[in-house]
Amino acid sequence: MSDDKNLLNDPMVLRELIMDHYQYPHNHELTKEEGYSSRHMASDSCIDDITVQSKIKDGKIEDIRFDGVACTISTASTSMMTDLLKGKSTREADEIIHNYFNMIEHKEYDPDLLEEAVAMKNVYKQANRIKCATIGWKAMKEMIDESEGKE
Repeated sequence: MSDDKNLLNDPMVLRELIMDHYQYPHNHELTKEEGYSSRHMASDSCIDDITVQSKIKDGKIEDIRFDGVACTISTASTSMMTDLLKGKSTREADEIIHNYFNMIEHKEYDPDLLEEAVAMKNVYKQANRIKCATIGWKAMKEMIDESEGKE
């Protein structure tokens, strides 16, 4: 495990993770299937214009997808989020999202919870990229909160 932690401190490894998720985003296709919530998110300061969909049933995230036009940071962070949160309970997802936002705001966080998403840990150094790194995560947080309000 210590080798993994060292890799996630290597700027080249972090950059490769980001570029890989940007060039080959995971869960990058919307569905017309019933049972999905949807959030359209657009940024006024970047090209980011994405839609995030999620299927949350009985407090568990069964699926997350997204599509749209977005910058490298936005696409990569949303792709990482879909991998990280799929299959989790809404409670687990809330904790992961909270830790992710703390990391982006350069506050204390648990890197083990974030897995590949720790690749975004230096975004705080570029204030103009914070919105890019959180746009998909904010959409997901809204859908989790909405699902919990319904239950």
